[in-house]
Order: sequence, then structure tokens, then C-alpha cells
Amino acid sequence: MRKYATRRLLISIPTILGAALFIFILMRVAPGDVATLIVIGGADEELEGRREQIQLVREQLGLDKPLYMQFMSWMWELARWDLGQSLWTSQSVTELVARRFPLTIQLTIMALLVSWVISIPIGVLSAVKQDTVLDYIPRFISILGLATPSFWLAILTITYLAVWFGWIPALTYTPPWENPAQNFSQLIFPALVLGTSAAAIQVRIMRTQMLEVLREDYIRTAYAKGLSNITVLRRHAIRNALIPVVTIAGGQLGALLGGALVVEVVFNIPGFGGAIVSAVRLRDYPVIQNLVLIITVVHVLTNLGVDLLYGFLDPRISYANY
Repeated sequence: MRKYATRRLLISIPTILGAALFIFILMRVAPGDVATLIVIGGADEELEGRREQIQLVREQLGLDKPLYMQFMSWMWELARWDLGQSLWTSQSVTELVARRFPLTIQLTIMALLVSWVISIPIGVLSAVKQDTVLDYIPRFISILGLATPSFWLAILTITYLAVWFGWIPALTYTPPWENPAQNFSQLIFPALVLGTSAAAIQVRIMRTQMLEVLREDYIRTAYAKGLSNITVLRRHAIRNALIPVVTIAGGQLGALLGGALVVEVVFNIPGFGGAIVSAVRLRDYPVIQNLVLIITVVHVLTNLGVDLLYGFLDPRISYANY
């Protein structure tokens, strides 16, 4: 397994570099210029008289250099574990990541756990009770969940919580080590919104895989031995049916991170979402590039972790030949 993991990590390097290059080019071709925004704040009528000042700001920020030199400079900073500074506030991007990234990761993990808590029992029940009311209802709700955008569900959640219970998003964030209960109350509703959206596809996959597993010979053998339904499901069926769910969950982690960015803005959570939205609006290249690249790296490492988890879920899977 160690050789397999090392090989996968080496293969991931070109993927991450390609993503970095794509992010860099995308930000440069996007409309708007950070130097112009700094000098005139977007007031077009003042543009003509401040050309020299704008050019001076571009030189100070290093934006007058050729694009390949700017990209190589960014790569060199990354090689030295230096994420650079914000073009607007001169704040270290490393400090920004250290403050905001744990919150986004916590929200994403909570959402993933919520999706599993919802999808696994419902998927199993839907498969066991195939073609009954307990099967039709989850299938209908899962289709409805697939068609519902997470940001729209977040807006509805805030609206009805405010109307019915007087609950509104907190203005400040409380870390879990300071007040776990308050931290949980701040993140549980955003996690439910994200987790519900992710559970929609997981329910259908869990149901399909359970139906396939329940028709296997070893399941019939287990019943022939006199084992109870609960024992057969818990020891044999569910564990093998979880492999596709874990696979799709690994891919969904990237989608959950992307969805968390939008939901964070809706719920006023000071995570990566607010930072990226603000950086895009201000064309703050170092902040955007590094935050998006970190999300990419997390996605790549998560897929590797999912592949390694297969061996735990199914003992028949071996990495000795890879």
C-alpha cells in the first residue's frame, strides 16, 4: 500500500500543476485590473488622468512582468511554503488560510457526515423494501434533492428559521475549542443544507448497490445458515454496498467544498467562501490563486484516501500489484 500511495502522490503532482496554471490564466484573462481598482476604485471617469499612477502601482505589485515570470514567481513562493500577501491589505495569505480553512473543512466534514447519516439508512431501507411505499418515497425525495440548488435551500432555511423560530446567522464565529455547543449551533444548519444535497445522490447509489449485493450467493448462504436479517445486513451486505458510496463521497467532497463557499456567504460564515468572493471582486490574485489551489489539493488527496479505504471495506482488494 505504501508504494501505491507514493506512486499516486507522484502522479498527482502534474494534476496540481495543471490546476495551478489554469487558475493563473483564468484570473489574468478575467475582466478588470487590480491596479486600476486600487487607484480609482472603478470610477471610469477618472481613468484618463491616472494612467501613470496605475502603471506605478502595477510595477509595485509586479504585474508589469511577463505572465510566465509571474507564474514562475508564484511557483517559487509555493516551493518555499510562502503563499504571498494580499494585494490590497498586505495580509499574509498563510494567516488567512490558518484562520479560515479549519472552519470550511469543519463545515464540509459535518456535511459529509450528515449525508451519510441520511443516505445509508434510507438507501438500505429502500432496497430492503423494494417496490413499496418505503421505496417510492425516498426515490421521489432524492430526485427532488438532486434538482434543488444548495444556495436556494440555504436561503429558504434562513427565511423559515427566522420567521418560525427567530433564528438568524451569528455575526461572529465561535471556534469549537472555545465553546463547542455554540460552534455546533452555528454550523449545524449549513451542514444540514449541504449534507441534504449530497445525500440525494448517495441514497440512489446505496439503494442500487444494496439491491445488487442482496442478490449475491454469499448473502443467500448467510440466510441458509440461519442468520437473522439484521446480522446479514450488518455483517455482509452493508459493508460491501458501501464501496460505491465511499467512492462518490470522495468525489462529492470537492463539490461540498465548492458548495460550502456559497453556503458560507449565505449563512455569514467567515470561511473560504467570503474570502474568495471578496478576492474575486477585488481581483486579489494571490488570495484567489492560493485558496483555489488549496481546495484542489484537498480534492486530490481525498480521492487518494478513498482509494486506500477500499482495502479496509473489502478485504479482497489488494495493492500488492500496484
